[in-house]
Amino acid sequence: MFYLTEVEDHIRVEPKLFGIPTIEAVEKQLRETYANYYDKELGKVISVIDVLRVGDGILIPGDGAAYYNSTFTLLTWKPELHELVFGTVSEITNFGAFIDMGSMRGMIHISQTMEDYVSFSKTNTLTGKSSKKVLKSGDLCMARIVAISHKGDEPKIGLTMRQPGLGKLEWIKEDAMKKDKEAKKAEREDAKAAKKGGKK
Repeated sequence: MFYLTEVEDHIRVEPKLFGIPTIEAVEKQLRETYANYYDKELGKVISVIDVLRVGDGILIPGDGAAYYNSTFTLLTWKPELHELVFGTVSEITNFGAFIDMGSMRGMIHISQTMEDYVSFSKTNTLTGKSSKKVLKSGDLCMARIVAISHKGDEPKIGLTMRQPGLGKLEWIKEDAMKKDKEAKKAEREDAKAAKKGGKK
């Protein structure tokens, strides 16, 4: 889920940024500091949106930098359990697939890719035994977050596509068209049955 988060922190501005206006220096430093930043509580920082306030600078003996107590707004993405996510298959392995969700990658176990027995082929695809559905690198998918582990620098995100309305976008579209056809067929049969009942 995306969040706009207001943060107050002491920002260490390096000496190389001393020649420019303070607010610009703080903003540049923030962009550098928060590039690829992840925190369990905050989430993954996508962008520094705005610097709201910059206080007076403090110098610490032995450190050439200046510290400014600053308030700023960050755009973050924090993975939430049961959240629906859209992404692109970035890698296929013999145990599943990795999905690039934009700011982070999630992993989908082979057993969670589709409602079918799935096998890994030498052509780097996952194929359903009876459905003949194929999942490959570059496919666009809808998935649901089912697990989040915070061990390491970035979270490990577990995904599933074994629920209605999830999977490769082509499969979702095919399922919707199939349901639509079935509904129209049922309507026609109901209309015929009603007509027959009226003739008696």
